[in-house]
Amino acid sequence: MNFKIPKLTVVGAGPGDVDLITVKAIKVLKSADVVLYDALVNEELLDYINPEAEQIFVGKRRGCYKYQQEQINELIVARAKSNGHVVRLKGGDPFIFGRGAEEMEYAANFGVEVAMVPGISSSMAVAANQNIPVTKRGSSESFWVITGTTKEHKISEDIKLAAKSNATVVVLMGMSKLPQIVELFQAEGKNDLPVAIIQNGTRPDEKIGIGTVDTIEHIVAEKGLRNPAIILLGEVVNHRQSILELHEFYANDLRGLV
Repeated sequence: MNFKIPKLTVVGAGPGDVDLITVKAIKVLKSADVVLYDALVNEELLDYINPEAEQIFVGKRRGCYKYQQEQINELIVARAKSNGHVVRLKGGDPFIFGRGAEEMEYAANFGVEVAMVPGISSSMAVAANQNIPVTKRGSSESFWVITGTTKEHKISEDIKLAAKSNATVVVLMGMSKLPQIVELFQAEGKNDLPVAIIQNGTRPDEKIGIGTVDTIEHIVAEKGLRNPAIILLGEVVNHRQSILELHEFYANDLRGLV
């Protein structure tokens, strides 16, 4: 039996659409001896894995944890030492609220070689898929990407700071804190600021709700929006409607020519 150097590669799977994974990520999946994958990973991507590799689901579904984070860390090290190349496949980009850095540090402390393949982050790609740019000349000069819920299960203080700015604000994992987010923006007089909430972004079952700070909670209830979803606040949300109106305008012109 050939000795294999223990190695961990943390790989970003992208926001959900199977076509949004990178070529490099697919190459790494084909070289894996073990793949540990999360619930937000599109399971069609498992078809790219080396057929001889062990596949282990370690994600969270409907509030139930298959493995706690400490167990995942231990599993990474154990499999790397017994099998060789472990790929940790995570949704989006593992370095954007994905705990990829923590897993790499843990493995490295046990002598496991580590590497990382970035993924397309939902913080930008999900909005772009709905024709919403996070920056646009004349509308937004910057954007914040903020976790809605800290490790203490509280709302991030950075959202309060972001509400004072003119930047586009993208909140991940924030649906449970939506009423508090709304209050923070209302306190800054931004009642009419456009808001988009996108559930299951880039997937076939994607859902979207568009409103303002004052109306978005009603729209969420009406459409039944829930996690996994991103919250996007900013004038850039209006770009989507502008594009839709242009499409409709030119579609009517074309129908008139038939």
